[in-house]
Amino acid sequence: MTFPPAERPHAGTGGAAGIVVVGAGLAGLRTAEGLRRHGWEGLVTVVGDEAHMPYTRPPLSKKLLLEGGDHASVELRRRACEHPTEWRLGRRAVAADLDRGTVTLDDGTELAYEGLVAATGVRPRRLPDSVGGPRTVLRTLDDALALGERLTPGARVVVIGAGFIGCEVAATALSRGCQVCVVAIDDVPMRVPLGPMVGAELRRRHADAGVFFHLGLGVDAVDGSGVVLSDGTRLDADVVVEAIGSRPATDWLEGNGLDLADGVACDGFLRLGGRPRTVGVGDVARFPNALYDGAPRRVEHWQVAVDTGMYAAATLVADLTGTPPEQPFRTVPTFWSDQAAVSLRALGQPGLGTEVEVLEGDLAGDAAIGYRRDGTLVGVLLLGMPRRMGVYLRRLTTELEAARA
Repeated sequence: MTFPPAERPHAGTGGAAGIVVVGAGLAGLRTAEGLRRHGWEGLVTVVGDEAHMPYTRPPLSKKLLLEGGDHASVELRRRACEHPTEWRLGRRAVAADLDRGTVTLDDGTELAYEGLVAATGVRPRRLPDSVGGPRTVLRTLDDALALGERLTPGARVVVIGAGFIGCEVAATALSRGCQVCVVAIDDVPMRVPLGPMVGAELRRRHADAGVFFHLGLGVDAVDGSGVVLSDGTRLDADVVVEAIGSRPATDWLEGNGLDLADGVACDGFLRLGGRPRTVGVGDVARFPNALYDGAPRRVEHWQVAVDTGMYAAATLVADLTGTPPEQPFRTVPTFWSDQAAVSLRALGQPGLGTEVEVLEGDLAGDAAIGYRRDGTLVGVLLLGMPRRMGVYLRRLTTELEAARA
């Protein structure tokens, strides 16, 4: 890869680093660009534990896994900038001292900072080591490239987990001619984010396409030829994919008095624990959303990574220049999931809903499903109907604003 002069990966040994962005994914990149947009002209150092420049992750379980590709096919476009940005790739942050203003990398390098961005995202959850056997996960570009080589026609694939990633991998593997089984402890796919009614419909669609489900069951063991379920059932497998969720990458922030119970807790301006000159963005950040009830939550969606990055950049520059932001962070999260048998687009936070209704269409076909809590619309899911996104985004935003007025 060729880098502009101000973007060459850095091999230095330490020293002052201006603003340090820990995490070289979408959220880290957009925060770094947001800093320039808001007037920061000093050095920005971006630390990333992968060797690749920032790339987008959604295609990893869909188009790239289905059709193949390389880094160039998923690389994120970077905005040109005359001010210096250093990329320390293939390096992992192992510690931070927020009182001293330093970050320590896995090679012993200590970076001093004026401002800090936590953008380390999440890591895949894994089954206990006692389960044994060869198992793979899908989180990185290298994961996707390695898995794609194994999804050959006729391969027996067992996917453990029926969330978004699990269902996307299952659908893609099926499209590549594999025999696919999905195992999950829930009774329907995607129960937690979308509820039992929608989950049952998604199961029906995937099953009609040819995916076999073993739901309400755990995994007792994995060996070189298959998977043993908690009821004793054995599934033959050439490929076993773990997709049982994720955990925030916060270990490097330990020892600073922060709330790391589920990601790093941020205030309404995305500051880490309310500390000036430090912010959290993307999947690792747990923050209150001023459009909702003020409870801090993590939201693992592509658009939220962009939105938090741009907002946190403004907060950080304001802290460094003495002009604090006036309005707390607010956003309507949006996300999508293409699963061959179904295309999902969601607005807001459906998982917060306690009442679910079909707003338009037919659940067995194209439909808009509304999620309400205490009578207020908090999320909308579209099965198909992509042209209705704008209509429901406006409706959802209006109802949320009215409820908070």
